[in-house]
Amino acid sequence: MADPTTTIRDADWDPDVLGYESTTFTGVDMMDWADVGAVFADCTFRDVKFNVSTHTDAAFVNCTFNGCSFFDATFLRCKLVGSRFDHCNFSLVKVSGGDWSFVGLSGADLTSAELTDVRMREADLTGVKAAGAVLRGLDLSGAWTGRADFRGADLRGSDLSSFDLESTDLRSAIITADQTVVVATRMGLDVRAE
Repeated sequence: MADPTTTIRDADWDPDVLGYESTTFTGVDMMDWADVGAVFADCTFRDVKFNVSTHTDAAFVNCTFNGCSFFDATFLRCKLVGSRFDHCNFSLVKVSGGDWSFVGLSGADLTSAELTDVRMREADLTGVKAAGAVLRGLDLSGAWTGRADFRGADLRGSDLSSFDLESTDLRSAIITADQTVVVATRMGLDVRAE
């Protein structure tokens, strides 16, 4: 692990070091970086470029991301539990598997994102812009979705049981018949076979 409570700028960053704790990264270029098993705990990332990077079995636990770009970045089986994102670019980001529970994505633009089979329990998706996004097989139990826009999003297989149906826009969203029953029940409808 790198020394804690330090600040790393672009010229100081060593991509071969795969463990950091309580470290601040400012203006670091991590574009095209491919890491396997990197661990970041309680770190802060400011204006860091993760564009076209690939992270496999990595962990960014309780980290804060401010003004970072994840354009075309890929996360495979990664753990981002408790991390917060503010004013970040998620264009074409792909997330497959892993645990993003308790993550803060309030107001994030996920319209071109693709998230599949990710655990996102109690994630803050308040005000998220996800019209047309692919959000399949997500465990969203306990997630906050007030004022979120999921118009036309592919939500098949995702847990919709805690969606705020009064303020969340689900028009034209793609869901399965089983999910329709969940949504109808949440709306107070009495669903019967015949």
